[in-house]
Amino acid sequence: MKVSDYIVSFLADRGVTDAFGYPGGMVTHLMDSFDRQRGRIRAHVCYHEQGAAFAACGYAAASGRPGVAYATSGPGATNLMTGIADAYFDSLPCLFLTGQVNTYESKGTLPVRQKGFQEMDVVTAVRSYTKYAACVTDPAHIRFELEKAWALCLAGRPGPVLLDLPMNVQRQEIDPAALEGFPAPSAPPAPDVAFVLEALRSAARPCLLVGAGVKGAGMTETMRALAAALPVPVVTSMLAVDVLPAAAPRCYGFVGAYGDRTANFVLAKSDLIVSLGSRLDVRQIGGKKENFAPGARLIRFDIDADELHNRIKPDETAVCADLRDVLPRLLAAARTAPLEEKRDWIAVCEEIRSALAGYDDKAPNRMLAAVSRLIPDGAVITTDVGQNQVWAAQSFAVKPGQTMLFSGGHGAMGFALPAAIGAHYATGRPVVCLTGDGGLQMNLQELQLLRRESLPVKVVLFNNEALGMIRHFQEMYFDSHYVQTAAAGGYTTPSFAKLAAAYALPYARAEGEAGLQAEFFRAPGPAFLEVALQGDTYVFPKLAMGKPNQDQEPPIDRALYDRLMAL
Repeated sequence: MKVSDYIVSFLADRGVTDAFGYPGGMVTHLMDSFDRQRGRIRAHVCYHEQGAAFAACGYAAASGRPGVAYATSGPGATNLMTGIADAYFDSLPCLFLTGQVNTYESKGTLPVRQKGFQEMDVVTAVRSYTKYAACVTDPAHIRFELEKAWALCLAGRPGPVLLDLPMNVQRQEIDPAALEGFPAPSAPPAPDVAFVLEALRSAARPCLLVGAGVKGAGMTETMRALAAALPVPVVTSMLAVDVLPAAAPRCYGFVGAYGDRTANFVLAKSDLIVSLGSRLDVRQIGGKKENFAPGARLIRFDIDADELHNRIKPDETAVCADLRDVLPRLLAAARTAPLEEKRDWIAVCEEIRSALAGYDDKAPNRMLAAVSRLIPDGAVITTDVGQNQVWAAQSFAVKPGQTMLFSGGHGAMGFALPAAIGAHYATGRPVVCLTGDGGLQMNLQELQLLRRESLPVKVVLFNNEALGMIRHFQEMYFDSHYVQTAAAGGYTTPSFAKLAAAYALPYARAEGEAGLQAEFFRAPGPAFLEVALQGDTYVFPKLAMGKPNQDQEPPIDRALYDRLMAL
């Protein structure tokens, strides 16, 4: 059996249905092997390696199964790297396969920059943002390396792995029965969670903080059941806004710099925070740790022991554990010995929500909310990076059957469109790609894949004809000198109607909520909707450096602020 055939069989045997890549000389054997097994696994030709990498990220994020992307050596491999980093920082299990020059062409230990054409040391380049990376120089090691990479990308905190495959290794014949395997790592013992229920029971103002680790563990439904069983307020991180539907009781939004004012006030007034799968980064807690929920005890559950070294409170309780063990145990305990509802505390939370209702109701947020009402149940929603991403997190009313995907820690523009492609192939569900005029142009070539394969992906472009997030920053700190972010500073946008026509995509334009049509989202196949945003656009609320999370910009009336803090 040829090594490249073995690789493809390995992936198909483990339930990978689709892979994404771009042709190149050093992956021709792999490409041919994918085609020979196209009845078991499909390899989709993207139009840029970065698009393939983001498609793998979308596949992994939507399904929990490893996403797979491949590229040739040299520039093919370097073009994957942004997607590899995205998978690493957002804990997405992905396997990246790169072609490499024949081992006899490699520079080895020679003190030269390069010997073979398009040769480069991919493994060293990606080692700091992969869980494992190796060059397979011996065909007899292929089973061991594949099994090791597969196990590590899924074990503990998920993340990307990479195997670099010299061309002569790919074409070698092997006997699969004679290959050495990799021993599967053992799982850590399940933790005791009884103390959490006791802490919640004794606290006067407890709160749950739900992070993206819940989604990564495949525990969304269990978390929803737990939120229903525990009568305490729940807030989320931005990447976890879809864990609880918008209509869920006692859910007060997402926290942090661009988060919901109500959610930030709830945290600030809590006396106990139980964090489940959130790394509590600077954008969630603010620039000064001492400002974060100063009167609250903090209990943290995280699968990554290294994250727990970043202590938020000196007296916090940190537990390294898998939420697949933690959440079912918490749910069983909550059902066995139900907690009494903290009615006074819930009343405070509701009063805060009522007082702040509509405070940041701006036109773009209203448009996002209107779009969300038209998107069918069961759809996957991908977002790009920039103002459109934050508006979506703030104002998209998630329905119970919907999933929302973000480029979070890496914050990579150009994510939404290729991630939508991967998400569709992972789930078979229709996808809505929310993007901006800047982000779309990073990977707009993947519109051809939508057209070529008639995917049910609807592209919704929010066009403010500017790089709005940076333009706002320049307004605040550079005396409104909009260099490179608006037309006067050198940034311009094309005709998106003509762009859609070039890719033979049905096109519509909306200049207000009245221009949105439900039929756009219900029609089969791909389509393109341009939402024209009038005037300068902003993301509010927004946290200024050094302030506590609940005191966001623009500041609310000081009398109201003092009243809410006194509740």
